[in-house]
Amino acid sequence: MDYRDTVFIAVAEKLSISKAANELNISQPAVTRHIKELEERFKTNILERKGNKIYLTKAGEKVYNAFKDIAQQYRDLDFEIGQMHNSISGEFKIGASSTISQYVIPKVMASFHKRYPKIQIYLMNGNSFEMEKLLLDNQVDMALVENYSSQAGIRYQDFLDDELIVVTGKNSVYAKHETISKDFLMQIPIVLREQGSGTLEVIKQILTEQNINFENLNTLIHLGSTESIKNFLHDFDGLAIVSEKAVQNELYMKTLVKLKVTGFTLLRKFRLAYKQGHKSKQVELFENFLFHYNI
Repeated sequence: MDYRDTVFIAVAEKLSISKAANELNISQPAVTRHIKELEERFKTNILERKGNKIYLTKAGEKVYNAFKDIAQQYRDLDFEIGQMHNSISGEFKIGASSTISQYVIPKVMASFHKRYPKIQIYLMNGNSFEMEKLLLDNQVDMALVENYSSQAGIRYQDFLDDELIVVTGKNSVYAKHETISKDFLMQIPIVLREQGSGTLEVIKQILTEQNINFENLNTLIHLGSTESIKNFLHDFDGLAIVSEKAVQNELYMKTLVKLKVTGFTLLRKFRLAYKQGHKSKQVELFENFLFHYNI
C-alpha cells in the first residue's frame, strides 16, 4: 500500500492527527500533509473539523473502507505466499475480557506462537464491553468475551464453557459451610466485579431467570478485576462469585473455599466476537487452533 493510505487508516481509526502521528512515529505536520495529498488525489475532502474534533466525511468513510479491504488483501497475500514456502507470517490483535486474558488465552497464545513463530499477536484486555468497543472501532481484529448480551454489527461464536462459582476465604466464618441455601446467599456480604464486566452481566441475567432480584444481594463492594477480588477475600468475612477457571490454583491450595448453593448454578459461554466482514487468514488460523486446543 501507499504510505499515505496507511496514514489515513491510522487517522480514521484514531480520529486524531496527534494520536495517528504518535502511532506511526512521524510528525503531525507530516500526517496533515499526507491527508492533504490524498484529498488532492480524490479531489474531495475526506476529513472535516468540528471544533477540536475531526470526523470522516462520507467520501472519507468510503476511502477508509476501501483501504481496509486493500490492506487485508495484502495481509492475505503475504500469508498465502508464506504458506507456499512453509513460512507463515503476519500479525493480528486480540482483545480479551479480564478473565479470559488472565486465565485462559495466554497458554493458547504461547502454544500458537511455538507453532507459528513468525505470526505476531498483540493482546489487549479489559472488560467485555470495552473489548467489544475496541472491535467496533477497528482497534482489534477479534475479541474474546464473557458477557451475555450481543451488540449490533458483531458476530459471536461460542468457544468454551465456564461456570461461575461462590467462594470465600479460608479464614472466613463461612468457610466451614459446604452448602448454603439461596436465601442465606442473599444475606451474606458479597464482593462482585464492576459495571461493564461480563461476569457481572451474566450474574444479573441468571439471577433474573431464577426470579431472584439482583438488588437483594448484600453487595458490599465492586472491584475491577478478579485478582482484586481474590486478594480482598483473604481478610473478608463474605463471599464472591467468580469464574472457576480463575481460582483453580487457590482451590487446590485451599486458600479459597468453594461453597455450593442449593438449586443454584451459574453456567455461561466464553465467545469469540468478530466485526461483520472479512476475517484475515491469520485470525482464521488462530480461531482453528483455539477450537482444537485442549483448554
